[in-house]
Amino acid sequence: MIIFVWAEDEKGAIGKDGGLPWKLPNDMKFFKETTTGHTVLMGRKTFESMGNRPLPNRQNLIMTRQLDYQADGVTVVHHLDDIVGNSEDIYVIGGSEIFKQFMPVVDVLWQTKIAGDFDGDTFFPQVNWEDWQLVEKIPGIRDEKNKHDHEFLKYIRK
Repeated sequence: MIIFVWAEDEKGAIGKDGGLPWKLPNDMKFFKETTTGHTVLMGRKTFESMGNRPLPNRQNLIMTRQLDYQADGVTVVHHLDDIVGNSEDIYVIGGSEIFKQFMPVVDVLWQTKIAGDFDGDTFFPQVNWEDWQLVEKIPGIRDEKNKHDHEFLKYIRK
C-alpha cells in the first residue's frame, strides 16, 4: 500500500523555507510512531532539508530525477514505477511534488490538520475528498509544548 503522512495548516501549507512552519512535538511523535519500522519515501529536496540524514529505524527511499544522485544510507529511485506494485507498505512523506506524483495511486492518507495559518510557501496538492472516507479521527492534545489545536485524520480511498 501507498500511505501519505503529512501535516498541514488550514490553508494547506506543509512547509516554509525548506522546513516546517510550526513546532508541534505531538505531530513529530505521531510521525515517528507511524513510520518507524517501515519504508519511507521522500523527494531529494525533502531529504536534503533534513541535513542529508536518513530517518533512523526506517528504510529510506529518495526519489529524484538526477540519475547520478547518491547519498549514504538510502536507496535512490527515479520513477513511480520503481515503487508501485511493491508488496510492502510505502509511507510517502513529501515534498509537494512527490505527493502530487503519487496522488493517483495512494491508498491511505494520514493527515495532521493544524489550526491556523502559518504563511507557508509549500502546499499539499489538491485532494478530491469525494474519493476518500474518513475512518479515524484522533484529537491532538494542546498543552505548553503543543500550542496549536490539531487532530490526526486517517482516510482510505473509497
